[in-house]
Amino acid sequence: MTAAVAFFPCTEVKGMSQLGTRLLFWSPRILAIAFAIFLSIFALDVFDEVHGFWLTVLALLIHLMPVGVFVAILIAAWRWEWIGAAGFTVLAALYVGFVLPRHLHWAVVLGIPVPLLVIAGLFLADWILQLRRPRLRTKR
Repeated sequence: MTAAVAFFPCTEVKGMSQLGTRLLFWSPRILAIAFAIFLSIFALDVFDEVHGFWLTVLALLIHLMPVGVFVAILIAAWRWEWIGAAGFTVLAALYVGFVLPRHLHWAVVLGIPVPLLVIAGLFLADWILQLRRPRLRTKR
């Protein structure tokens, strides 16, 4: 008797329910949209500065560039889940790489990448589920 049989005596693994599959499909997408809105709030600080109209628009566009990259990855991940898993993991690593040398407070360092890694993990789980159950994938 192997160790795997001792811990997991059931040899047949039941599939996820329809509700679980739909929840796993929609949760990373909804969380990513909410996170993009959360990141966009940080761009509103440009209105505290006193500049002309065009400089304020330029500053707003510059502040929204990370959100644009995030949304581009989300658009690609909507169809190909593995891109969401890889892309959001890379964004989390880049953020930590840029912020860690300057800020040592844990909330600053982990406040952005932890939600990114959760979203990436959900996209990864959805992608693995789609690979195991290809009949669930809808024709797009």
